[in-house]
Amino acid sequence: MGIPVLIIGKSGAGKSRSLKNCVGKDFGLIRVLNKPLPFRGKLPGNVCCDYGKIKAAVKSKQWPKSIIIDDAGYLITGQFMDGHNTTGKGNAVFSLYNQLADDFYRLVKCIADEAPEDRIVYVIMHEDTNDFGDIKPKTIRKLLDEKVCLEGMFTIVLRAVKGERYAFVTQSRDGAVSKAPDDMFADIEIDNDLLMVDNTIREYYEIENPKNKESEEKKDDKETTGI
Repeated sequence: MGIPVLIIGKSGAGKSRSLKNCVGKDFGLIRVLNKPLPFRGKLPGNVCCDYGKIKAAVKSKQWPKSIIIDDAGYLITGQFMDGHNTTGKGNAVFSLYNQLADDFYRLVKCIADEAPEDRIVYVIMHEDTNDFGDIKPKTIRKLLDEKVCLEGMFTIVLRAVKGERYAFVTQSRDGAVSKAPDDMFADIEIDNDLLMVDNTIREYYEIENPKNKESEEKKDDKETTGI
């Protein structure tokens, strides 16, 4: 049983930026869009928008223990753009939305049910505000949102925000969905650092990854000793 983690935020809020400390660690990156990362360094992985291949990576023990899908929302967008011009109208449109919802639902289910038990998969998406002022993951129109409540499939939802600093919000605030298990994170607002988030989640669920602990321990030593 893997752990799916949803990360939402506006463009420029630091969703992809949070990956920079993951360089050189046990992380794999699936880029749905072939665009450069907003920091120096590279993460192993590939560019892919095929659900079947992504699910194969999620289940594979050959991939790193932590996988990032960035930006997963474009799986939905790309499928919609490829299909809506040839779908027609009426029932065919509903069938397209059913397929969009079904494919994304099955991806999250695959992470939760078929991934190795020590795997965490970070699903990064843009955020959107609905007619009621609620801030939720951005999908394609209301018909898809009525099919599946995406955030309801995740135990952990973090929201990337940028104010005086880049940060993650760990609990619901300002009408935006965010959530985490009791006592997982010390504060409602934490550093915009996916490596720290990964180590925190792993410690909480007792699935720690020694490959990713070294820099955190060095950081703690430096803060304590100044060296």
